[in-house]
Amino acid sequence: MIANPYLNFEGKTEEAFRFYQSIFGGELNIQYMHQVPDFDVPEEEKNYVMHASIPLGKNQLLMASDCLKSAGQTVTPGNNNYICLIVDSRDEADRLFHELSVEGEVEMPMEDMFWGDYFGSLNDQFGVRWMICFENPKEE
Repeated sequence: MIANPYLNFEGKTEEAFRFYQSIFGGELNIQYMHQVPDFDVPEEEKNYVMHASIPLGKNQLLMASDCLKSAGQTVTPGNNNYICLIVDSRDEADRLFHELSVEGEVEMPMEDMFWGDYFGSLNDQFGVRWMICFENPKEE
């Protein structure tokens, strides 16, 4: 089983995913509302994103779409969702943390934690909450 995080935005999916692509790399796939056959949306929502995705690692995707006010959809950012990235090195943890926190808010800076991992959390400029974790090698 694979679980892919799926995010919703209010008209900022493309901006957010171009930002995430600059950090994670990979091919950005975007389909817009105006590309959906037989789907009528108001002019101001025609360039909203119906679906976007970028790869996270080998077998996972980060996905998202814009909510449509015209369809009664709303976004309520909250603290009940995080994307937790388990990375291969402290350097990669620091890089991702630094880049994702630009114009965002650091909750916990990257530090060695009592449970043994190098860990930090933040809320990025789009209201998405991230946990970055490097599992320090265990002492034998």
